[in-house]
Amino acid sequence: MAAASDLAFDPWDPAFVADPYPAYAELRARGRVHWFEPTGQWLVPHHADVSALLRDRRLGRTYQHRFTHEDFGRTAPPPEQEPFHTLNDHGMLDLEPPDHTRIRRLVSKAFTPRTVEQLKPYVHGLAGELVARLVEAGGGDLLTDVAEPLPVAVIAEMLGIPEADRGQLRPWSADICGMYELNPSEETARKAVRASVEFSEYLRELIAERRTEPGEDLISGLIAAYDEGDRLTEQEMISTCVLLLNAGHEATVNATVNGWWALFRHPDQLAALRADHALVPSAVEELMRYDTPLQLFERWVLDEIEIDGTAIPRGAEIAMLFGSANHDPAVFDAPEKLDLTRRDNPHISFSAGIHYCIGAPLARIELAASMSALLERAPTLRPTAEPERKPNFVIRGLKGLSVEIG
Repeated sequence: MAAASDLAFDPWDPAFVADPYPAYAELRARGRVHWFEPTGQWLVPHHADVSALLRDRRLGRTYQHRFTHEDFGRTAPPPEQEPFHTLNDHGMLDLEPPDHTRIRRLVSKAFTPRTVEQLKPYVHGLAGELVARLVEAGGGDLLTDVAEPLPVAVIAEMLGIPEADRGQLRPWSADICGMYELNPSEETARKAVRASVEFSEYLRELIAERRTEPGEDLISGLIAAYDEGDRLTEQEMISTCVLLLNAGHEATVNATVNGWWALFRHPDQLAALRADHALVPSAVEELMRYDTPLQLFERWVLDEIEIDGTAIPRGAEIAMLFGSANHDPAVFDAPEKLDLTRRDNPHISFSAGIHYCIGAPLARIELAASMSALLERAPTLRPTAEPERKPNFVIRGLKGLSVEIG
């Protein structure tokens, strides 16, 4: 085991954020687990370990179902951050069974294969409209013109968010997701708290409206849902809606622009894709693997585990490096090569185990829809400048991607 501080892993270094994959290779070469003092976490870079730990019930997204902060050797969050933690801690992503099981069972009714398949015409139609506008304008910002509005509109439509209110969703989401970065600043926390309060108040009012005037949307369904006597509390409903809105578009937005920037930097692969649109499904999977939108996922150690002879005690935090796992040569042939025809592609960009992304089938449809529309309607799409990358490490994306037609 090597201390990660002795290696090239530095999530606050712009050069590392621009291209973390060489540092991941060094981490994998130096061992299976590394202590990282700046965040007090154990870094796990290998695919086999990450995949196994995502399914290991000795780890949890929370520990509060079994321990108090004091019992677990942790300090409670500062009181001024309470609105964020109340919102975050009641969503199913940060819950463990039995609460996680109950909420996921109710929410999963909206994401059955049949329901998701029924959304296809709407998704493809909207993707076509967005791309048509981009083409008519002769170009624009792929992020704000296509990548963002598509998944935001889809999940907002599912939840029943009025179209006039949807402009607020992305800023709220961005401020809340800032707290998922490593060692967030006080300013980041203040923004997240403010967004949590505003988002929660908005949803509380919308839920009250749906109680008196239910519709065909997911919020109305959650209000009415009963499953063997189970239903959501109002806070669980608010937290679930925020989670679905945030998770329902953040990864898709970043996967879209990360993917197209990767394609622009690999003209041979882009040419192959333009020549054969049947490659779209495998291209979506390969681009999710090649430049992973969620680079790191955390778990608490509820019961001591051992990794390669290193004992990881109860109370420790594991940081599973999805981006590294997706480039592990033990699993992927020539992992640094972008290969849109890759067949054996067990990437973990959607996680695994009980917290596997419930919206993964929908995300795949959205990514395929926007890619297909761009290939068909903008076959000469090209970048006008090298994009600026967001400074974030955990949630990996671009600030924008300027493109032109022709």
